[in-house]
Amino acid sequence: MSFSSPAWLLGLVVLPLLVVVYLVLEQRRRRAAAAWGTPALLPNLVDRPPGVRRYVPLVVFLIALAAMIVGVARPHANVTVRREEATVLLVIDVSRSMGATDVKPTRLRAAQTAAHEFVKKMPSKFRVGVVSFATLAQIAVPPTQDRPLVDRAIDYLHTGEGTAIGDAVKMAATLGTRQRADGVVPPTSILLISDGARDGGRTPPKVAAEKARALHVPVYTILLGTPAGVVTHKLPGGYTETIRVPPSAATLQLIARTSGGDFFTASNDKRLNEVYTQLRSRLGHKTESREVTDLFAGGAALLLLAGGALSALWFRRVP
Repeated sequence: MSFSSPAWLLGLVVLPLLVVVYLVLEQRRRRAAAAWGTPALLPNLVDRPPGVRRYVPLVVFLIALAAMIVGVARPHANVTVRREEATVLLVIDVSRSMGATDVKPTRLRAAQTAAHEFVKKMPSKFRVGVVSFATLAQIAVPPTQDRPLVDRAIDYLHTGEGTAIGDAVKMAATLGTRQRADGVVPPTSILLISDGARDGGRTPPKVAAEKARALHVPVYTILLGTPAGVVTHKLPGGYTETIRVPPSAATLQLIARTSGGDFFTASNDKRLNEVYTQLRSRLGHKTESREVTDLFAGGAALLLLAGGALSALWFRRVP
């Protein structure tokens, strides 16, 4: 919690002084009562002493006063609110290993299906763009609210060679800064789905992630695939080569950690949908700093009324 006028919080120092003054006055009152009466006869005159109840109204009033002082200092609290607008870029690996069938029907097809569902359920005011990468990174569709266009761009993705993952992250993070004059706003977040480490490209993944962090664009990475993943490759002479393509988490973990995002794993299409659901909910909300003076003022008013009511009910007076 932060405060717009923190100097007013110095008023809280008065509260313990008020307690000391009250205790001193209470001792004087008791000594004065003892001087004019006999304390031993008091139980014959009073059915039951108030005990702890005597101090309850005072404690309530002190808490109300503290709340009023904090309210005057204009407190601000971080609250989670629904995000109305944002720009999200889907960065999808289309390297040859994404053709593995360990995630049915293939890793790439599973990623495309989940991406369609993700886009479908995003708030309508969100802009969504698609960047694909293999040997090169390229913009499949710039950020737009045109959902059919995004769906077509996702459908057109097909596997290639190489994994220029660093180039893709850098391209996505800087997309808005390069095209601001055309009305393209910088991305709010990047969703990167891949199954492996860097293979080619000019930009190291760590450098790309640091660039994204500098632009305040977190990269959420999703590792897709299982250790049993394989792809086949046609060789001259009609031979077929089988290549094992287990997923490699290290690069995606590095990108997520460095950029300020999170890392997820998806070993099957069901898990991939679960991850997209989590991310959709997370991206659909944001944290804002809001002034909560009204809450403290309202709470102080209620406490004052409660303290006065207790004092009137128990002791027929209001302190």
